[in-house]
Amino acid sequence: MILKSEEEMVEFGEKIARAISLPCCIELVGDVGTGKTTITKGIAKGLGVTDEVTSPSFMISKRYEFPEGNLVHYDFYRLKEPGIMSEDLMENLADEKTVTVVEWGDSVAELLPERHKKYQILLKEDGTREIIDENVS
Repeated sequence: MILKSEEEMVEFGEKIARAISLPCCIELVGDVGTGKTTITKGIAKGLGVTDEVTSPSFMISKRYEFPEGNLVHYDFYRLKEPGIMSEDLMENLADEKTVTVVEWGDSVAELLPERHKKYQILLKEDGTREIIDENVS
């Protein structure tokens, strides 16, 4: 799938949100600037989150409420070893009312559920994004 604009990336995230059931883990894979957080904004919008969604790069995780539960957005880019954040991740993955979105999940790959949603995002030379559905479920 090719996404041509930020708006299409948000719409793609909304589409993901409409197709999930709680609890859910979504892994977004892509280089810096490919749009992982933009897609997460769409997921949040589709779930009914009203707060502004921003990158958790420096805080590692951010939590947002929506009518049926919580969206927890992780960015493990700066962590080679997740340390105590692995415990936080496991708690949220076990919460039946939580949608967990993970960016840069290599350091926590063994903690992610065997059956989770996984999308690779590639930035093309023309500025579009190619989405590769790598779903394990």
